[in-house]
Amino acid sequence: MQNFSELPLSAYVQERLAAARFTVPTPVQAAAIPQAMEGKDVLATAQTGTGKTLAFLIPVIEKLLRENRPGIAALVLVPTRELAMQVVEQYNVLRGKQLAPAALVVGGLSEGPQLNAIRKGARLVVATPGRLEDYLDRRLVQFPALHTLVLDEADRMLDMGFLPAIRRIASILPKERQTMCFSATLEGSVAHLVKDYTRNPVRLAFGSVLKPSENVRLQAFEVATDGKPAMLHRLLMKESGRCLVFARTKRGAERVMHSLVRQGVNAAMIHGGRTQSQRTAALEGFQQGRYKVLVATDVASRGIHVQDIAHVINYDLPELAENFIHRVGRTGRAGETGVASTLFGREQRTELFQLERTLGIKIEKMAVEGDLAAEETRMRGAMNRAQLIAKSRIGALPGEFLQAQVEG
Repeated sequence: MQNFSELPLSAYVQERLAAARFTVPTPVQAAAIPQAMEGKDVLATAQTGTGKTLAFLIPVIEKLLRENRPGIAALVLVPTRELAMQVVEQYNVLRGKQLAPAALVVGGLSEGPQLNAIRKGARLVVATPGRLEDYLDRRLVQFPALHTLVLDEADRMLDMGFLPAIRRIASILPKERQTMCFSATLEGSVAHLVKDYTRNPVRLAFGSVLKPSENVRLQAFEVATDGKPAMLHRLLMKESGRCLVFARTKRGAERVMHSLVRQGVNAAMIHGGRTQSQRTAALEGFQQGRYKVLVATDVASRGIHVQDIAHVINYDLPELAENFIHRVGRTGRAGETGVASTLFGREQRTELFQLERTLGIKIEKMAVEGDLAAEETRMRGAMNRAQLIAKSRIGALPGEFLQAQVEG
């Protein structure tokens, strides 16, 4: 299929897609949209970055346009606030003036706007399971008119412990409905969830969901711990596009981000310990190009759906092999190419080998030239001199300013 115009879509949706410059459907979109528009339940597994959001939003929008009745008609459950916000943003791009805005139901944001959107007639709700369950307990939302349920990134929702909430939510939804489930993997509890809540679903699978996209070049650099900052700096300086850096812990992410900022790199940070406003500002700044680098933890990785990320850098190895897939899946999306670099220590050789064996992949080991530790020492010295000069220009005495200039 070469164009969205070949799909059985209404003229209105075709116009909205053209206005948003969506022209060629991805394989998962071309396969899922016709099946979903026929009212069939859909179970799709595909690598991240393959366009799953449009694959369920377009059929939902078509059905909302055809069945213009009051009440919430469609519910999309997602694992993170960031992903929920991006689904709503995508919906708003396509809905035009004929559909009401969607209601965003997530934790970490004020309840007022969320409840107002529901009261003003939102027909689509995009929610995280925990917050929606809370609204149900308080009888703030009802779904008697619902005809479509979407479980997006189902495997991640279950990993985050949302299974009880999903079961509670599904139990109060109308039995006669269409259910679409999109997931990167289909194992264990995900398979049970699908069996319980779908009826003879159309099964769609695209490539190996346990391997990175072939569009991503995988490489690794063996470095000592004290050489990591210098190696990261090298990689970033060679890259002109946007870069996403993954650390294993919140504290580690903060150290990396502050180090980059001291080096003069436009960087922001996103992890589970940040407030929603901080996470939103960081993600929007990264999307809009104000920040070249975004530092993140795995908790936030599924909520980062930004086009044109050129380079993903694993500053730390992930705890789980599947997290490696989700990390590197942030680049090489929708047919584009990307690079994923991994930094590891000598003592982590076995851990990296096990990662390769588990995923059935081969990561190219790259030579590291020069003395990274010495380079790190020079970097620290340069940063200290820059800070001293900046401080002297603000409030130092003339003699101190002259001394800083001479030392620099």
